Amino acid sequence: MGQHFWLNIPNVITVGRVFAVPFMVWLILTHDLHAAFWLFVAAGISDGVDGYLAKILQARTRIGAFLDPIADKLLLVSAFLTLGVQGLLPLWLVIMVVFRDFAIVLGAALIEILTRDLKMAPNFSSKVNTTVQIVLVSVLLGVHGLSVQGMDWAVTGLIYATALTTLVSGLIYLYQWGITISQANGD
Repeated sequence: MGQHFWLNIPNVITVGRVFAVPFMVWLILTHDLHAAFWLFVAAGISDGVDGYLAKILQARTRIGAFLDPIADKLLLVSAFLTLGVQGLLPLWLVIMVVFRDFAIVLGAALIEILTRDLKMAPNFSSKVNTTVQIVLVSVLLGVHGLSVQGMDWAVTGLIYATALTTLVSGLIYLYQWGITISQANGD
């Protein structure tokens, strides 16, 4: 499939992840955490699969470069908000994660406005943060949905790891944007 054709297998998988979000939210809100766990795990796996397929099929597209992180943000922010509303995640963490993601979207828009050259390439810290967030939500849904006992220590550790990676990733984005804006202004 051509470089400019947006409807390819990786992009279809990504769109599928977007459509899974309202179902996952509904499952969490209706306390069907068992099904929510499996849907979230499938969505998380699809994130790796679409990237892998885009690479090996040489099917990377500009729309896919934008759509994939948007799908990730929708999935994770929805999961964090819903789990926070249900009292399964501390609200301070939910606020931190949502604020970082909102700031990233605003920052990306600002970079595009100022430079007209936004490149969607998450940095390493962001990839680590996304991975830790996926693991936290998976473990939390698994503990509650599969009735796994004795894993409170893992959930607590993952909550603090998520907070740390969220903070570090957000600060790195701020630093990178500062450099980009400074270069755009000729400073």
